[in-house]
Amino acid sequence: MSQTSSNRSWRTILVRSLAYFVIWMIMVGGGLPNVVPGIGAALLATWASLRLMPPDPGTAHVRPLALLRMFVRFVWGSVVAGVDIARRAFSPSLPLKLGYVVYPVGLRPCAARNLFMSVTSLMPGTLPAGTDDSGGLIYHCLDVDQPVVRQLEQEEALLVQALGGALGSAGAVPDAGTGRSPT
Repeated sequence: MSQTSSNRSWRTILVRSLAYFVIWMIMVGGGLPNVVPGIGAALLATWASLRLMPPDPGTAHVRPLALLRMFVRFVWGSVVAGVDIARRAFSPSLPLKLGYVVYPVGLRPCAARNLFMSVTSLMPGTLPAGTDDSGGLIYHCLDVDQPVVRQLEQEEALLVQALGGALGSAGAVPDAGTGRSPT
């Protein structure tokens, strides 16, 4: 194991342990008598999480400011899209155009790609529905005339930036084009 990967492993252990300890203290009310059991619970939870979900090298360089930027964009986009969906649902003059688009994701199958699918599943109006034969992600959309593929490209780029990488290093990035219907 190289020095760099050893440092990443220790950082992962430290971050997970601290997160589990904070969660424990929030759950039990944060009293001083709960610190020692909290440390034990955090260490056990960290051990279990490392056994069940080893660190992914693709997520080893999380950038907090980029993550915050992604979060703010996600919240704002959710509000705007939620209002748009409500407007379409209550206005017969704005019909929905249900359908599917294929997004040629640049992330190779890994924890970062799973995170991308999870984040985009929370975006109003889109829902990942599987993969096609070429490995592209199939999204069910409430309005296929919207620039869904472009929005997904932007979300993927923000996620990769927040994870400290570049799309080129995450895997081959196919030309996204405008999306197409799965066959």
